[in-house]
Amino acid sequence: MQPTLKEKLNYWLERYLSKGGMSIFLSLTIVFITFFILITGLRYLLIVLFPELDLFGNFMDDIWTVFLQMTDPGNMSEDNDSNIWLKTTTITAGLVGVIILSMLIAFITTTLESLLFEFRKGRGRVLEKNHTLILGWNERVVDVIRELILANESEKSASIVILSREDKETMDNLIKKRLPKTKNTAIITTTGDYANINELRRVSVTDAKSVALMANCSESASHSEKAHSDVQSIKAIMAIISCQNGENKLPVIAEIFNKEKRDLIDYFNDDNIIALDSWNIMGKLLVQTSLTSGLEIVYSEIFSFDGCEVYYHEEEDWRDVAFYDLPFYFKDGVPLGIYTPDVGLTLRPPVGTKLKKNDQVLILANDDSTIKFESSNFVKPKELSLAGGRISQQNKNILILGWHDVAKIFIHEAGSYLLEGSGFDIMYHNPAEELIAIVEELKEQYPDFNINLVNQDPLKLDSLGQMNPFSYDNVIVLSQDLHEQSVDKIDADTLVILLLLRTLNKDDVGKNTKIITQVLNSENQEIITQTDVDDFIISNRLITMILAQLSENPLIKLFYDDIFSEDGSEIYVKPVSLYFNDFPQKINFADIMGIANKRDEICLGIRKGNLSKKAESNFGIFLNMDKEEMVEINEGDFLVVLSEDEL
Repeated sequence: MQPTLKEKLNYWLERYLSKGGMSIFLSLTIVFITFFILITGLRYLLIVLFPELDLFGNFMDDIWTVFLQMTDPGNMSEDNDSNIWLKTTTITAGLVGVIILSMLIAFITTTLESLLFEFRKGRGRVLEKNHTLILGWNERVVDVIRELILANESEKSASIVILSREDKETMDNLIKKRLPKTKNTAIITTTGDYANINELRRVSVTDAKSVALMANCSESASHSEKAHSDVQSIKAIMAIISCQNGENKLPVIAEIFNKEKRDLIDYFNDDNIIALDSWNIMGKLLVQTSLTSGLEIVYSEIFSFDGCEVYYHEEEDWRDVAFYDLPFYFKDGVPLGIYTPDVGLTLRPPVGTKLKKNDQVLILANDDSTIKFESSNFVKPKELSLAGGRISQQNKNILILGWHDVAKIFIHEAGSYLLEGSGFDIMYHNPAEELIAIVEELKEQYPDFNINLVNQDPLKLDSLGQMNPFSYDNVIVLSQDLHEQSVDKIDADTLVILLLLRTLNKDDVGKNTKIITQVLNSENQEIITQTDVDDFIISNRLITMILAQLSENPLIKLFYDDIFSEDGSEIYVKPVSLYFNDFPQKINFADIMGIANKRDEICLGIRKGNLSKKAESNFGIFLNMDKEEMVEINEGDFLVVLSEDEL
């Protein structure tokens, strides 16, 4: 069936107008000019037929009058004394002008609103260079930005670009609320698909210095949501590589939930692309913290850009210095290990190991600019006798209040640290079939542990009291809802449980019970410290610290892999009774490092027992101290050491 003329005109007009705002503007302009010519021509024809209508004596004035009448109907009054025929053109000009100009004004208003909306969405091209690019958005992004701001303090100007599907105004408002001062770092947010090649080019991905790829859901999300997030992350990695013509040169740090998806990252065979298993790290941290108090504070300082950090340092000539003599050649720094490209990183190398050319030292220091290898050892440790004690390992009974996927990892990791016969009681209100199945699976997997699921509500004082929580060695407080995704709700429940525990322990009868809690929002740290909790792991904060450090130097991952592996060296906070027989001891930090070496350990710092509850004193943790500074060591103090085990 042949289309009618009307259908053809409608189709042509529809296609023409669909080309955008410029076509509409041109159409209105053409209509205006057409009517202007027609009305002017009609006025000229009337003047020619009726010369007495020529009021001005010059037709150019009539042309100007028509234009004024079309653009401003108020000018129609100039023809008040005209003949009725001339007034016809005046009325036509006014009506046509009102209609066309109204349409034009409406079009301009709509276009400006659309333009402003696009600006608010941040859809323009980002012209930054050497910036840190954050792809995706979750509750940890603000903490990542906070760490990067600290890392950028030594630069004149720095920038962080965030590309996510989140609304730009939402991102901007939250960042301004949580981070009112960004110092010398500019924060640029933009909305778009971070797995799209064109979007990545728009944010100048090839000019970035590193990329942090955030998961788009929380750890409490469903398996399908996590799977979707992992797929998007892998797609984004492939898009990043494509933008670089198939050869990646950028450090790319990605949050990946599923192990199979993390293994896919190995397909790229690129050391610069790191898939981070954040919850696995959290599980290991929970185990290590249950064995040694104060460890989270130590990690917070080492992982953060605020305070001392770990760096790789290389010298042209190490002058044949032995590794364990090396600390006394650095006024700032505690050497932790040696890195060589062919061997990798070796923490706590064997006694007598000497550094060679091209060796790099992994060193804990206040800043890379203060690391200086002196020409000679400026201090020597005293020869002190070692107490020679060891910590006896015993069975542990652990009470887990609530549940989260991190608890499963915790029990798995505990298998490498705790003795057979240790017990886990899991207190959870109305456990679903999913949790019951998980616990049964753990029982089969770890028959040497006593694992029990108790159907009681930890948020009720009577139920919690029936469990006699202070009869346990450790009490671990986790999320009270298996699928709760609100960080504030999880932390609020945690705070309530801590207050209930404090109520149950008014007489301090459970002083040997260590309470460990997982805090998701770093802003709740000050509130949590008011509950006398022994240790708290700020999950999001620690993960964001690791993300930020890896984005600055991917080689740091070798250090993380070692200290979070049960087979490698780990950081412990050990009582000073293992090192000294008499107290108090008034010695310098070099002497402390020297006596720790006798246990084949590296001393990173000390923890003052009398300050362990005081946040303003960093909970008693002092790392990378001045080696000539005199300190008093008392019986209730601890040494922070890099060691093979906790004994």
